[in-house]
Amino acid sequence: MTTRHAAVTAAAEPRGPSATDDRTRTTNPAGPTPGPPADTPTSGAHRTMDPTTTTDPRRTTHASPPPHRRRATHHRSRLAVLATVAALVAAACSDADTDTADAPTVTVEEGAAGTGGATTDTAAASPDSSSPDVTSATDAGGGDDTAVADSVEATAPSGGTATSGDGGTVTLVTYESFPTEGTDLNASLAEFTEATGIDVEILVAGDAGTMLSKAELTAGNPEGDVMWGIDNSLISRAIDSGVFEPYVADGLDAVPSRFVDLVPEGEATPVDFGDVCVNYDIAALDEAGIEPPSSLDDLADPAYADLLVVQDPASSSPGLAFLLATVDEYGVDGWQDYWSRLRDNGVEVVDGWTQAYYDRFSYAGGDRPLVVSYGSSPPFEVVFAEEELDAAPTGVVESTCYRQVEFAGVLAGTDRPDEARRLVDHLISTSFQATLPLDVFVFPVNEGVELDPVFVEFAVIPDSSRGLDPAEVDANRETWIDEWTDLVVG
Repeated sequence: MTTRHAAVTAAAEPRGPSATDDRTRTTNPAGPTPGPPADTPTSGAHRTMDPTTTTDPRRTTHASPPPHRRRATHHRSRLAVLATVAALVAAACSDADTDTADAPTVTVEEGAAGTGGATTDTAAASPDSSSPDVTSATDAGGGDDTAVADSVEATAPSGGTATSGDGGTVTLVTYESFPTEGTDLNASLAEFTEATGIDVEILVAGDAGTMLSKAELTAGNPEGDVMWGIDNSLISRAIDSGVFEPYVADGLDAVPSRFVDLVPEGEATPVDFGDVCVNYDIAALDEAGIEPPSSLDDLADPAYADLLVVQDPASSSPGLAFLLATVDEYGVDGWQDYWSRLRDNGVEVVDGWTQAYYDRFSYAGGDRPLVVSYGSSPPFEVVFAEEELDAAPTGVVESTCYRQVEFAGVLAGTDRPDEARRLVDHLISTSFQATLPLDVFVFPVNEGVELDPVFVEFAVIPDSSRGLDPAEVDANRETWIDEWTDLVVG
């Protein structure tokens, strides 16, 4: 019998602004980094939901955030100062010099920080999170993964600061893992601003499933202008909901047809790909005298009882990809029995990737040495380790990998369609795509990009990734998620 885990919050640790705020804003990059949350076992299925801790246990092991795409690591560590800083921001805005705006501005929606960026579709549909105010860049200032009312200074490789022109502002809506400052990717966006005069504001909207739910609610009257990060398991839902305005991007000829054919009418633009796979903590398993699993079936073996943490497919794109991997392995009539075995073997379910990897995975300070993550997670651990490593400290169970392709697109109803299209063009340019492997830890779709040797050496690219026909996924996705929810979490 399994137990349900409920995260316990230290009373002394504030969460920031009230839950009624549409999004949080701050220009202060500092904040507390308390210890990991406690879990209180009760009864039911393993289920950890919406932690209210500001924990970042990874700080004890890493100088930088854990893998998959430079996950917005400072979200939690900075929530405690938001209330104080909000007043300072308001005062600063009143004296802003609107002629010296920088790019990009970063905005984090309520629900995207402190909860792993993942909420259920119901939470995403709440009035408080459906259509918050978007603040355009107005003046220079510090900032980080939390939202800022002022712009975040973006420095180009030359050391110069990107200044805004007269091309207006476009808002890039993206998932919680998208880097918001201090990377080559952000420098590339600054270069886009320098070249076009178009400022870029980054709006962090939580995990991909949550982000899409919000976009569906505002279809035709969007929160932003371009959206990044809807994957191949959700793209048909986005298209059917009228989220995107069709656009064939300039430069699409550099993207292989196997990606372009997924959106034959130009409904969105492929921007990256990778694999969702079960990862394992090599040292933790070795210390326990347990061999790494080699298959999906192994995960239901009693030898791996209470060792695996996964994401909820209703709110998390890697969680959905893992569910689809099990449908691929066991069939439409057999995956239910497999998940019953996983449930009985103590699988833990959390809302999103950030919570699973940061809080629950043993390599980040949790107690679960098996986690659903990415084939590109191991090279991140090598690149950003505090001490130089000649081998990755985490491994990948290749037979579990499910291929994930991500898309960007112009949001239907945008007030700036021309500027939005120009940004989409930039997102598949060689210069921008070259930043993806070591800043977002995914593979670029542009065939003209040469991969960094570290990424090539340590990333796992299965000879044959799992995958289901998009039409089959589209026809069954909601039914499968409902079945899974009833079966696994009740």
